[in-house]
Amino acid sequence: MDATAPRTIGLLRSALLPDGRLVDVTIEDGTVTAVAPAGTLSTPASTPADATLDLEGRLLLTAPAEPHAHLDKALSADAIRPPLGDLGAAIASWSAHAATMTVEDIADRARTAALALLAAGTTSVRSHVDVLSGRRSPADAPASVESATRGARAVVQVRDELAGLMDVELVALAGPLAPDAHVEAVLDCGVDLVGGAPHLAEDPLADVDRLLALAERYGVGVDLHTDESLDGPVTLDHYARAVSRLRRDRGDARQYSAGHCVRLGTLGPERLAEVVADVAAADLGIITLPITNLYLQGWQHPVSTPRGLTAIRALTDAGVRVAAGADNVRDPFNPVGRSDALETASLLVSAGHVTPDQAYAMVSDTARSVMGLPAAGPVPGRRADLLAIAATSVTDAVANAPADRIVLSRGRLVARTEVRRSVAAPERTRASVPPRPQPVAVP
Repeated sequence: MDATAPRTIGLLRSALLPDGRLVDVTIEDGTVTAVAPAGTLSTPASTPADATLDLEGRLLLTAPAEPHAHLDKALSADAIRPPLGDLGAAIASWSAHAATMTVEDIADRARTAALALLAAGTTSVRSHVDVLSGRRSPADAPASVESATRGARAVVQVRDELAGLMDVELVALAGPLAPDAHVEAVLDCGVDLVGGAPHLAEDPLADVDRLLALAERYGVGVDLHTDESLDGPVTLDHYARAVSRLRRDRGDARQYSAGHCVRLGTLGPERLAEVVADVAAADLGIITLPITNLYLQGWQHPVSTPRGLTAIRALTDAGVRVAAGADNVRDPFNPVGRSDALETASLLVSAGHVTPDQAYAMVSDTARSVMGLPAAGPVPGRRADLLAIAATSVTDAVANAPADRIVLSRGRLVARTEVRRSVAAPERTRASVPPRPQPVAVP
């Protein structure tokens, strides 16, 4: 990493806003304090002398937030060499490999994946981490607690290393066969939320209730993998009604969300309306994951292959907060992926039939809302988590995904990727994110 990052920024000059204005932006204590026409603001007295950054007309946006990642699985495809296939094949490949992993191996891949997200502009990430119980059937004896917590210990280590560069929130992904004691041990490692995949359980509704009870014992929120299939039963409405009861009877204000929700995209209108109404009443955040679900779903339908997406329009029309994430990156669940929110946004436009502006909001402002993060962006009073990109509009950014990016986290320059051109050499890029950063305190 060069000497320009990380450092505190007090003034951004010549920033292009999505509405076409060219402005200066001042930042104090990690918060945007003023936005005014370019050339009219000066660096706040409380910031260092080198705290001015000229954006030279780059588009300034709310930094993306990744609401659903799997840092413990990321970049494992080369080691696993999984066959192409659906969700069942991916789970089988991953389960076989998981027994061989060490804490160091998981941490190395997770760190690399997190820094790739940061270099692309993502300043906050919520990652699920497997509870490695070692059980593939009820007859299997569970692994030791030490083995079950390998993934959690690795990703907690990476989270601590990246403090001050990006915010990392962790979810305990408890499979249906993971004993409660293993889930609790993972939470005791410092994991923030309870998660799971109840639709894979023999009794899906009972597993929803089990996971909610675990979260209540620990006083934490819940983010479930939900109904990740094109047919079969629906668990989302049961989950939503349970959350509504908690909010009504106990004043529960914890974060509750559901990822995937693919089954909603194949429900008939009447049943869909019932489930959406329950989700809206519960204020349940929904996270759609286009790249992974477009890959995993539909293998059994070679003709008129259905889309692996939730019912985005029906949910948003009902006022539900729908965020979007990349999910898996180069592992058995998705063999590709760039760790770039603009890739997710582009897929939302193509497969989800939303506008580029709506798509970008789903990977930034709405993602932050679903994750329970404070609002960010180039607006006075908001957190200075910002992405400056060499684009002329949101549509241009989503369409072209320019490599030239400057990333601020809480008002600090944390990553910069420059595009260099010369007569003698072709265009190339250089990112200033360090490969192995040391822990940095958040100012």
